[in-house]
Amino acid sequence: MTTHATTLAADLGSVVEAHLPELLALRRDLHAHPETAWAETRTAALVAERLRAAGADPRPILTTGLVLDIGAERPAQRVLLRADMDALPVRERTGLDWQSTVPGVSHACGHDVHTAGLLGAGLALLEHEDALRAAGLAARLVFQPAEEVQPGGGEALVDEGVLEGVHAAYALHCDPGLDVGQVGMREGPITAASDGVRVTLRGRGGHTSRPHLTEDLVFALAKVATEVPAALSRRLDPRAGAALVWGQIEAGKAANVIPSSGTLVGTLRILDASVWDQIGPLLTEIVEAVVAPYAVTARLEHIRGVPPVVCSPVGVSGLRTAVLSAGLLPAPTPQSMGGEDFAFYLRGVEGAMGRLGTRTPGGRTYDLHQGDLVIDEAAVGIAARVLAGAAVAKVTAG
Repeated sequence: MTTHATTLAADLGSVVEAHLPELLALRRDLHAHPETAWAETRTAALVAERLRAAGADPRPILTTGLVLDIGAERPAQRVLLRADMDALPVRERTGLDWQSTVPGVSHACGHDVHTAGLLGAGLALLEHEDALRAAGLAARLVFQPAEEVQPGGGEALVDEGVLEGVHAAYALHCDPGLDVGQVGMREGPITAASDGVRVTLRGRGGHTSRPHLTEDLVFALAKVATEVPAALSRRLDPRAGAALVWGQIEAGKAANVIPSSGTLVGTLRILDASVWDQIGPLLTEIVEAVVAPYAVTARLEHIRGVPPVVCSPVGVSGLRTAVLSAGLLPAPTPQSMGGEDFAFYLRGVEGAMGRLGTRTPGGRTYDLHQGDLVIDEAAVGIAARVLAGAAVAKVTAG
């Protein structure tokens, strides 16, 4: 980062600190009024209202999303900064004063923090827009709907052209395993691919006293449940990190009746992006081979979800610069088996996702997607400072 960019990053951080009380208030408001995927109407309206009050003109996208360009019109460098806005269908159990008021819905993944952090970065960048223009820099803020579902908002926004003219893209994701003030990063894949898998078996049912006169569907389901994951482990390079795990099995209503249909539903997670691109035909082959001896018919639904988020070396370098310029601590982080649709952005441009520490030092380690998740609110200002800094860090080669 040049001396000018370092000074600009520091100035952006000062603006963030000035806005911190309202950012925390907004985060608590969003936390108390969570909205699930494709329904983030109130969330987007609050963000748009605040940006308009700052003189900006965010444009709606995909109904509940927002995009805002800040800085030079023809920049030497345009950096996309993304926050996801949707909540989860999870009942909150924190007891906080700003606990969710929506029954069965909560921000159990920290997207309220992501949203408030990006808004803070945007307010800081808007106050220094003349400096951005003079430096030939631009930022594109993307407030994304529907990260928690498949297909989600990330792929749809890329299809809508949000990467047009973008040189790099950055995002942060809350990590309750890291202390607040730390930002985890790594080159290469930082998350896994995540797909849905549903196998439906059908056959001639009957009485359990005469399995030889039926097509023993429950037995075949059990074989699929155990043998398909086992076969995948032998047909794929172990370094691909493929894991097929079933979360739901349904078949039958009575102990003495062999049913005529049943289903297994699970998730397929893969660490290697190239294997994710090619696994579909192999999965079909294995399922058909496993059920063949039992004369049942199988229908496989392989619901393509998200590829791994792959952080480029150049992107990680830019993120590290932003973290250091904010006076924070970069931390190494392992690859997660979780999925994230920010992966679709990084298939098109350089960039990185950082893990935003949210644990109070010495405090409890929570888990994401759980109703008792509590986040140290210092993470809001940190997210804003890092994202603003990433907009002015050198991220393009040359």
